[in-house]
Amino acid sequence: MERMWAIVERDLRRFRKSPMLIVMSLFMPLVQLVVLGHAFGGQVKHLKVALVDQDHGVPALKIQELGNAVGANARTFEWVRFDDQGQALHALRDGQVNGVLTIPPGFSRRTLAGDDPRVALVEDNTDGFVSASLSASFSGMLTAYGPRTEARARISPMPRLDVVELYPYVPYIQYLLPGTTVMSIFMMVMIGGGIIFIDDKARGLHEGYLVTPVTRLELIMGFNLSGAIKGMLSGVMVITLGAVVAGVPHAFAPDRMLKLVLMVAVSSVTLVSMMFLLMVRVTDPLLPRALFGVLNTLLWFPSGAVYPQQAFPDWMRAIAVVDPFTYAVHGLKSVLLKDAGFGAIGFDLAYLAVFSVVTMGAATLLFRREL
Repeated sequence: MERMWAIVERDLRRFRKSPMLIVMSLFMPLVQLVVLGHAFGGQVKHLKVALVDQDHGVPALKIQELGNAVGANARTFEWVRFDDQGQALHALRDGQVNGVLTIPPGFSRRTLAGDDPRVALVEDNTDGFVSASLSASFSGMLTAYGPRTEARARISPMPRLDVVELYPYVPYIQYLLPGTTVMSIFMMVMIGGGIIFIDDKARGLHEGYLVTPVTRLELIMGFNLSGAIKGMLSGVMVITLGAVVAGVPHAFAPDRMLKLVLMVAVSSVTLVSMMFLLMVRVTDPLLPRALFGVLNTLLWFPSGAVYPQQAFPDWMRAIAVVDPFTYAVHGLKSVLLKDAGFGAIGFDLAYLAVFSVVTMGAATLLFRREL
């Protein structure tokens, strides 16, 4: 018993010397409860709908006022006014708005004449949760357009909603593919980035290259480049095989593949730079394994990989604004599900590039080039 207790005491003393592991063991379940509890099934709000009023009559103005009431109370959507329908559809394709409501010419005349007035809602159906929320919201809004008394029904029947889906049907497996690709990149850079350096320190192998004339920047660039190549290989393989499994149409068109590979490459560099910054001062080889679960919960789920960010509470949307996963997932979704151009993913690429430069620079400053 004494010999057995000596082993137990040694292991407990070692565990006590790692306070971060204790904190993560105690609070990680609570973090997962809070994040996952808000990451699924919330009510979608704060959507942006382009309004194209081609009628400018009083009945058309009433629809706008009903939309303003929805925005002020339920906050499901808010208007973004456009004069040209082509510009509104272009904004929809680029992800600037979530839908386009068009009030056609003659709407007021047909409403007053009781001649089957209609409005058209064009949806970005690549996100089924958002499109379903918009359809339900506008259907309810038009139901409240006016009282359906028998006399009013003969004079001015309620407008009807024509829903137009901008893209072919997108099943949920295709919706999940971009987030799954980013997760595969993250898992690979966890293994191939900063963790390698920690493993080298635990084995004493880092002494060999610390006594060489290799500079701090060269060491960090070498580790990051190696991890980024591994992450890129993993991401390209997952998105290629996943596109076949999920049945993504025309996924291997040359221009689309070029944009996908570019997004995967930039995302790999960004995530491996972030991981190296987090690991640059870590010495305990057990800590990265615990850190993986924390980062997976705090960064991947708020990114919109599994559920739209419009359903999240304010504090989760604040995390999503600075989360590099958000821009990696958004860029891959734009290309894979919409075949969007560089205009739609330009900001994603710019944010990820700046994030990489900042994290790599910070890691270089924090790196200790001594034994």
